[in-house]
Amino acid sequence: MGLRSFLSGCARTLKLSVKPGKSELWLSIKICFLGIGAIGLVGFVIKLVSSVLQPSASATS
Repeated sequence: MGLRSFLSGCARTLKLSVKPGKSELWLSIKICFLGIGAIGLVGFVIKLVSSVLQPSASATS
């Protein structure tokens, strides 16, 4: 796939794209925030479990 065909494909894609409406944009924003929150929650749970499973410094002394 050469550069010329790549640029031609990009131009075709841009011609077909349309600006999203207000409701579609708002739905997209809500889905993004939901995904970010879910990833943050998973990270928090992993950190919480790892801190519970690790021996504390005062217990080893």
